Amino acid sequence: MRQQQTIAKPVELHGLGLFTGQEVTVRFKPAPANTGVQFVRIDTPKPVRISAIVANVAKRARRTSLQNGSASVETIEHCMAALHGLGIDNIEIEMEGGELPGCDGSSRAFVDALFSAGIEAQEPVLEPLIIRSTVRVADSDAELIAAPGDVDALNIIYDLDYGDSGMLPRQLFAIRVSQDTFCKEIADARTFVFEYEAQQLREAGLGKHLTYRDVVVIGPNGVIENQFRYPDECVRHKVLDLIGDLFLTGRSLRGKIYAHKSGHSLNHELVRALLREIEQQESLESIRSEPAFDVRKLQRLLPHRFPFLMIDRVVSIEGDRRAVGIKNVSINEDYFQGHFPGHPIMPGVLILEAMAQLSGVLLAQKLEHTGKVAMLLSMDKVKFRRPVTPGDQIVLEANTLHVKTRTGHVQCYARVSGEMAAEAEIKFMMVDAEPA
Repeated sequence: MRQQQTIAKPVELHGLGLFTGQEVTVRFKPAPANTGVQFVRIDTPKPVRISAIVANVAKRARRTSLQNGSASVETIEHCMAALHGLGIDNIEIEMEGGELPGCDGSSRAFVDALFSAGIEAQEPVLEPLIIRSTVRVADSDAELIAAPGDVDALNIIYDLDYGDSGMLPRQLFAIRVSQDTFCKEIADARTFVFEYEAQQLREAGLGKHLTYRDVVVIGPNGVIENQFRYPDECVRHKVLDLIGDLFLTGRSLRGKIYAHKSGHSLNHELVRALLREIEQQESLESIRSEPAFDVRKLQRLLPHRFPFLMIDRVVSIEGDRRAVGIKNVSINEDYFQGHFPGHPIMPGVLILEAMAQLSGVLLAQKLEHTGKVAMLLSMDKVKFRRPVTPGDQIVLEANTLHVKTRTGHVQCYARVSGEMAAEAEIKFMMVDAEPA
């Protein structure tokens, strides 16, 4: 185990975007513990902050980009790989431009800049994301598998095989990722494209500023006007991209990854699948533990009673920040007689009610809300993802967004077997409870 890390002092990097060719200045700055990686566009009318997590990934071809509203940060993977490889957990990255510098198409410029700033330990201990069960995603013949392995390291095996008709021979590469191995074996591996792909990009208006000396372009007879840094540089760069994309979990990763011909889109899909799997495991662990509040304590906090108490228990509660609760759905619920005979489905409004009741329990934890109850003000961004039927167990989650003396704003989720059933943002007014 190690402590979380940031950089010791600010450092700048200048260059041209790999795809756009636009000039950009990037300023790396230290960030507090538990901040994660934060990109900040400061060339917009108002600064726009974009967290480097998979939820903010924008759909792009051949690269990884983030978006918040109309603001985006393009081609982040080489920078993210350097951060993940060096073990930098918390950092703020200010950008005067929309795309990170392409530099030489590798992570080396980012590694050198970050080392020049110095890497500094922070007080909290790092809590890495540890792969506990096997997760697989695939797209045609491309495949990614995450599996349990070392709890103190990330191990990657990458099989790059374009078949007998490809312009590259098969390349296989394995690495136990550490700061030392990343710098020596991965950081210098550059982006590569095939000649026909380079022509397609130019026709699309991308990469027009690049020459054959700036990027590795592979034609029928090999590399054009350039040379490989390693005989297997292409597979090493694929590993570099994967290390960067895996950091979109928001945490340093531990376990084993097997990759076959994967690209950015499939990398992102694996990150999403890993987060769903880990979320489900954490929910099951919470369910098996002793409840934070059983139904008797719930009845002391909530005014609701049979048949309208929609929570069976609260399995965990973290101050006034987050609560997880359980609703067991039984065929004996009265509403199933009419909703619908022969095809019972729990009404969506009752799922929302369950989320609202858990939110009320969460908001009641704040000291100034003692003796108050949460009255519904509004619901926003309500989405129903799947039906809930008898026999299901709903895992409810409430996270506070904004809390004041008289109001509360909560983000809520309802999941069944790890799959999202419903979500909503709910606002409440805190009012004095009626005397019993």
